[in-house]
Amino acid sequence: MAILDILNYPDPRLYTVAKPVKEVDASIRRLVEDMAQTMYAAPGIGLAATQVNVHLQVIVIDISEDKNGLQVFINPKLVNKCGSQDYEEGCLSVPGVYETVTRAETVTVEALDINGKPFTLEAEGLLAVCIQHEMDHLQGKVFVDYLSQLKQTRIKTRMKKRQREFA
Repeated sequence: MAILDILNYPDPRLYTVAKPVKEVDASIRRLVEDMAQTMYAAPGIGLAATQVNVHLQVIVIDISEDKNGLQVFINPKLVNKCGSQDYEEGCLSVPGVYETVTRAETVTVEALDINGKPFTLEAEGLLAVCIQHEMDHLQGKVFVDYLSQLKQTRIKTRMKKRQREFA
């Protein structure tokens, strides 16, 4: 297992649309393991393959307190969205930034698990937010895209300054 590098906003690679996984094989299972390790080390509660510069439809999420509830979504599709909720979101690709975003309150998602078996999951609350946030990454969208142009500009400036300081 390896800890992967996480792309930081406004890296243009974060705007790449991910391709469906053709076959859930050993390389995809290895990617899932590496993504999970990367997410836990960050620390975070969700990570999309796009964020580690792999442009395949793979998401890992773990919202459990003790970090033993890893959920894997391969080729996820939202089949139903219901209601509305405002939630303060953060992102491993936009470190230190937290902003309120409006998303569906409940979602139904269809995906493949780590063994390539199809499943359907209905989620609400934080899990629903996390699924929608990570699926946005697969579509080449970052949560700051939901914010006003002024906030986006401020965040972009802050992230670029941060990158220069770490360079």
